[in-house]
This record gives sequence, C-alpha cells and structure tokens, in this order.
Amino acid sequence: MSKIPLQFRHNGRDVAIFVDGGTNLLVALRELIGDMTPKFGCGQGGCGTCSVLIDGELHLSCLTLAETVAGRAVETLDGMKQGPNLHPLQRAFADNFAAQCGYCTPGMLMAAKALLDRNPSPSRDEVIEAISGNICRCTGYEPIINAILAAAGGRVSA
Repeated sequence: MSKIPLQFRHNGRDVAIFVDGGTNLLVALRELIGDMTPKFGCGQGGCGTCSVLIDGELHLSCLTLAETVAGRAVETLDGMKQGPNLHPLQRAFADNFAAQCGYCTPGMLMAAKALLDRNPSPSRDEVIEAISGNICRCTGYEPIINAILAAAGGRVSA
C-alpha cells in the first residue's frame, strides 16, 4: 500500500508526514510525530484519553483518520503550555489534586480547554457534561470538576 502525504499544523507548527491509508490520528501523533501526550486507552472511542482539539473542536484521535486533518490545526496537551509555563488549566489541575495516576489527564485537560474556549464561565453541570466522554478511575471526578471551575474563575485563554 502506498503512503499518503499529510500536512497539518501540530501545536502551532507545520508538519508533513506520510501515513498509510487507514492510520488513525493517535498513531500518527505518537509514532510519526513523537507527541506522546495523547494516550492510547480503549481504542474504541469510549474512554477519552486520546482527546485532541482539531480546529478548536474536541475529537477522539483513536477514531479520527489521520488524513482527515490535512490542512487543519491539531492541538494536544503538549501544545497547551507556553515554554516552561503551565497553562492555567494545568496549574488548576495541580493545585486541586485533579490528577492521581495521570492517565486520563491529557484527555480531561483537552476536554476542559475545549469547554472553556467556547464558554469561559461554565456551570458545574456544563463542566460535568463537557468531561462526560472521559473516564477517570482514580479521582472520583470531584477534584477534576473543581479544577476546571477554578481555572474558569481565573479566565483561561488559548
């Protein structure tokens, strides 16, 4: 099978790679670009740990064909921080003990960023809805919800 050329914007920089037809975005990000922040969880779109933003919208990278992001902007957890400075959501997660094992954290942070980018002052119910596609087995969700609400109080921007 021949390789498909693919160009897109990854965390603010242009990238060009070759993918096999049918390669999902998660594999392209991790194995071809080296961005290990989206995690492999279920591989079926049920856990949310592979969540990324594509043109600002939340997507499950395990279910997204890599070739569909041609010419688009893909943002992962690695793109949230600015140099050594944590994004306000990352700081809020740390301050509110919202990460225990940390496996769900990249997907949770991307879901939270998508929410706060479109709704800077969400209600608790809106936060719960926004992270409903992400599974966490450690925290019981309360610290995550509190962290997102705390970040919203400080107005999170891109």
